[in-house]
Amino acid sequence: MYETELIFAPESWHNHSSSVTELPNGDLLVSWFHGSGERQSDDVKIEGARWRKATKNWSTRFDLADTPGFPDTNCVVWLDSQKRLWLLWPTILANTWESALMKYRISTDYLQAEGPPKWDWQDNILLIPRRMEERTKEVFEKELKRPGPFRDWASRMIALAGDKQFSRLGWFSRTHPIELPTGRILVPLYSDGFSFGLMAISDDRGKTWQASEPIVGFGNIQPSVVRKKNGELVAFMRDNGPAPKRILKSVSKDDGVTWTPAEDTEIFNPGTSVEAIALRDGRWVMAYNDLERGRTSLAISMSDDEGVTWKWKRNIQKGAGSYHYPSLIQAADDNLHLTYSEFETKDGKQLKSIRHARFNAAWVEAGQ
Repeated sequence: MYETELIFAPESWHNHSSSVTELPNGDLLVSWFHGSGERQSDDVKIEGARWRKATKNWSTRFDLADTPGFPDTNCVVWLDSQKRLWLLWPTILANTWESALMKYRISTDYLQAEGPPKWDWQDNILLIPRRMEERTKEVFEKELKRPGPFRDWASRMIALAGDKQFSRLGWFSRTHPIELPTGRILVPLYSDGFSFGLMAISDDRGKTWQASEPIVGFGNIQPSVVRKKNGELVAFMRDNGPAPKRILKSVSKDDGVTWTPAEDTEIFNPGTSVEAIALRDGRWVMAYNDLERGRTSLAISMSDDEGVTWKWKRNIQKGAGSYHYPSLIQAADDNLHLTYSEFETKDGKQLKSIRHARFNAAWVEAGQ
């Protein structure tokens, strides 16, 4: 089973970085950011749309968040175990990713047929990264003894890790949070200033936050976290660093507080976002661009050994455009829902929309 459609007609406005979640009544809620550009354009806001199970169609678009005079970007929608709806996103304070400030809203009144949810709570996520300077030194210390560009990178990162303002600003979202059996909530974040990952951790349902240690490496950002049956957490990350261009991986054995240094997997990545989830039957599914360069091919892979190997793969879309920034969930009926940015060029103009795909594991198993 495979179905797909655009959520709205392609347009010259910038529409990017979508996120999808299923609501308790079977409807879908999708968010993305919309404006004349990204961090340099101050008209950027968070938009949303609903797919209604009763009518099988998408609603008109509506605003989910808009900070006047500032860009609002990489948004995430997520439903926690208490059936509370979350919207997480960064506001970019000074038109640089390093000036991102994380914000979030929570709603318990969101099942209306039209328009945005009614928000009960809003706050910022302010973090002091745990052992930021120490962890950066531990991972990069060996590079300081080697001549070449890696030494320069390591020296710069260690210096920035000691800067309070630089290390506390600039962390923002891309992929879905994960809730652990203890009730702990992890919000995966990343910094373009460091090219590191990080977890925002809450043990009181989102009232207060603390930071994990950073996930340190050469260009590992936008972590997507999956929990193994033995309780270990695996973060798969976009490769913003040097060749070889591969999805990077880090592991936590203490519920997200500390993480191993980021290491390459064998899976191609051209420097684009990935999302991985665990299905209810124990298999893992990942959405990603299966290339070393470009965003012209978006793929789905599936593993039955918790990410050691990925035995099944099928392309969602290939062509001359860009198909990227996937957001992936498993619905209550076990089907998978994927949204992603679709950029196509027509008559010399780049047109942009958000595409939704609905499919099942059997479709992935069937192969190309």
